[in-house]
This record gives sequence, C-alpha cells and structure tokens, in this order.
Amino acid sequence: MSERGALRARLDLLAREVAKFGAVGAVGLLVNIAVFNLLRHTTDLQVVRASVLATFVAILCNYVGFRYWTYRDRDKTGRTRELTLFLLFSAAGAVIENGVLYLATYGFDWNSPVQSNVFKILGIGIATLFRFWSYRTWVFKALPAEPAPAKEAARPAERFLEQRRPPETVEPDPVRN
Repeated sequence: MSERGALRARLDLLAREVAKFGAVGAVGLLVNIAVFNLLRHTTDLQVVRASVLATFVAILCNYVGFRYWTYRDRDKTGRTRELTLFLLFSAAGAVIENGVLYLATYGFDWNSPVQSNVFKILGIGIATLFRFWSYRTWVFKALPAEPAPAKEAARPAERFLEQRRPPETVEPDPVRN
C-alpha cells in the first residue's frame, strides 16, 4: 500500500472513530442535560451540584457505549486499569465542564435556566475535546499492529537489489535480421 493509501486508511479509521465517539457522546449529552434539568427543577440542589450529578450519570452511560461500541476492538486485558483511567479522565473532564458553568453562574451571575443550559453545553463541548484525546490515548489503547508478513518485509530489499542490477544486454534477434 502506498503512503497515500496508508494515510487515507488511517484517516478513514479516525473518521469512523470520531463518528462513533460523537454518537455515544450525543446520547451522553441527552442524558446529561435531561438529568441536569430534572434535578434543577425538581430539587433544591444548587446549579453546579445538579450539574455534577448529571455529569456522573452521563459518564456511566458513556462508558458502556465507549467500551462496547466505539472502542470494542481495543485492548480488553486490563479492565481495572481501563476503568480507573476512564474515571480519572472523566473526573478531569467533569471539572472542566462544571468549571465553565461555575464561572458563568458565580463569576458572572448568569443563572437563568437558559443561561445555565448554554454554559452547561459549552462546558460539555470543551470537556469533550479533552475526553476524546485522553480516552483514545490512555484509556482505550489500540492493540499493537500485527507484524508484516515476511514477503512484505522483504519487498524494500528486493527493490534495492533490482535497482543495483546491471542492465541486461539484449542480443539481436536472428529472425528479425
């Protein structure tokens, strides 16, 4: 496969991964916003506390989607390590997400239901970029690539040898002359 073909294949895989990550994230977003608004309107919890609880409900929902759909082909040998890292990076994402809401609510006094939802979604968007990078890099690690077959590995050497061969002399064809 040429370098261009290999790059194209890698970009196609990345596009599929981003699409699957986005689909799971969209479900998580719906869960997050629904739980946030349910808690906000049915309890006396403060805005950021309701948001933190909603975030962790969505994180649990997302883990199932990521593990069993988006990253189902990734290494499954270290589930304890995977879950620990997932929760650690998810918590960091929750701090980013809810930090934006906290700043808007308590820093700028933007506390109406519409403003809370706008800044909740903005925080989710920023945290999602961090989560995508950290999950694919540290949590759901790719399996090592399979070694190339021996014939494929020998091709560069064969090409090198072909370039070094002296040109063959062509003898005149006695029938043509």
